[in-house]
Amino acid sequence: MKRIISLFILIFSMTTNSFSQSGSKTYILVHGAWYGGWCWYKVVPLLQAKGYHVIAVDLPGYGNDTTAAASVTLNDYVQKVAAAANTVKDKVVLVGHSMGGAVISQAAELLGPDKVEKLVFLDAFFLRNGESIFAQVAQINEAGKTVTDFKVEHPASEYLIFSDDKKTALMNPLMIKEVFCHDCSAADIALAQEKLRWQPVACLATPINVTDSRYGAIPKYYIRCTKSRDLDRRSILHNMPCKKIYELPSSHSVFFSMPEKLVAILAEIY
Repeated sequence: MKRIISLFILIFSMTTNSFSQSGSKTYILVHGAWYGGWCWYKVVPLLQAKGYHVIAVDLPGYGNDTTAAASVTLNDYVQKVAAAANTVKDKVVLVGHSMGGAVISQAAELLGPDKVEKLVFLDAFFLRNGESIFAQVAQINEAGKTVTDFKVEHPASEYLIFSDDKKTALMNPLMIKEVFCHDCSAADIALAQEKLRWQPVACLATPINVTDSRYGAIPKYYIRCTKSRDLDRRSILHNMPCKKIYELPSSHSVFFSMPEKLVAILAEIY
């Protein structure tokens, strides 16, 4: 099974970075920390079957991108997404998972509403101008002190492994099932464990710089994974105006556990 999945991902990586056909609706999928474009391997063919053109980006240092993680900045992520968007003639929709929410926010500011049709935040950080991921995590944790129906069983201090210079962090592969993938198949958990990469800490500490006239003018949608165990994101859902908030009873890795339901929502959005 693992060999079949690896072969599928190889084929998938060859078909998701091609130039868009004019007239096709395009989704650009942006992964979160520690993952890569490969995490969308179930979602991409389902979207393609519905007629969408899909680009699953490997952010610098992830997947097939061999950039040294310690040197990567948030701007490097943004430039990679913008470059992908600019291979497409028409407008695009950006989907950001987890950390990818910060990336698509800043990329949307750069590209503007003339290029970005919509933004979809998939169990993602949902930042205001001047806010970083670290700042939002602190906000979420503070809000969590007042709720009784959610408890973080494993705080980040238990599952993050930092490099000696503290410039990068790795998700402990032995804890990925419990924190990110409790409802995923054994094959997908093994795949994630194998492909996890080091995350540049600087990207998590960098505030976004966005304006109402560009980022603020692009319609936003949020998909919350209600069974996610890493963070309770309910407190950030209204940080920015949303056209609609969706919920799926999934772990944080919904692209593994509920790809069909995720694609149904994406098809409704665009």
